[in-house]
Amino acid sequence: MGLKYYILVVAAFVFLSCQQDSNSLTTLYSLPKKLKEVSGITYFPTNNLLWTLEDSGNANSIYGLNSKGEIVKNMTIENTENIDWEDISKDKEGNLYIGDFGNNDNVRQDLCIYKIDKNALENESTIPVYKISFAYPEQKDFPPKKTERFYDVEGFFEFKNNFYLFTKNRSKGFDGTSYLYKVPNAAGFHQAEFMGKFKTCADYNHCAITSASISPDESKVVVLSHDKIWIFENFTGDNFLKGVKTELYLNHFSQKEAICFKNNETLIIADEKTKKIRGKVYEVSLKKLKTKS
Repeated sequence: MGLKYYILVVAAFVFLSCQQDSNSLTTLYSLPKKLKEVSGITYFPTNNLLWTLEDSGNANSIYGLNSKGEIVKNMTIENTENIDWEDISKDKEGNLYIGDFGNNDNVRQDLCIYKIDKNALENESTIPVYKISFAYPEQKDFPPKKTERFYDVEGFFEFKNNFYLFTKNRSKGFDGTSYLYKVPNAAGFHQAEFMGKFKTCADYNHCAITSASISPDESKVVVLSHDKIWIFENFTGDNFLKGVKTELYLNHFSQKEAICFKNNETLIIADEKTKKIRGKVYEVSLKKLKTKS
């Protein structure tokens, strides 16, 4: 066995070990083979259903998974196209929202969010209640300079009739900067309101933001990367970034793309399938993470 081959084998073993073993995450189930590029999740405790979707190049459908990870709902969203669906969220009433705002190259001018009526979730297909279109006033060029590409989004949530979007930094010279934008939950076109920015870290693989969520009691906001979360607490109103920010390590590296709250103290996380490793859904206790960090 040559030295180069030996190093590759050891590296692969270490990587797989990190994928499978964690002191923090509990694996709930593997995702169905049909779902290879899960990009968002949201949880309904009343029927223990996890709603999910896939990103660009996949069907304009959303899926309901039971506690075994089986697809028990498969709903086509008519009159829409999955340009780049990057997250799914819900409001206090149980209506769903699909974020079609993936923008890897920072060139899109058709960013939008679709509202799905809670009463339609038993159907095989539906049309959105309405469409929320928006733009970022700070973005003047499509695309901007390579050092100013802050306008991709993979994580959002609904809070008090507004959406809050955390941007994924695609800039050359990545430094972890993420913008927070606010968009009204109302039909029509809107200019997104810049709410502020914060930094994760300067390593793209570990600190690019892939999802976001707010707790049921609205006291905590979390954002996700491939192996960390950042939690904001003790904020007033929607001044999330003025709250206490804590970085929590998951001790588990994979292509994590989705996060939501199961309850006020428990998170659900999903990652994408990579090569021969199927995507999985995990559960993690915030109390446990805080103890270990």
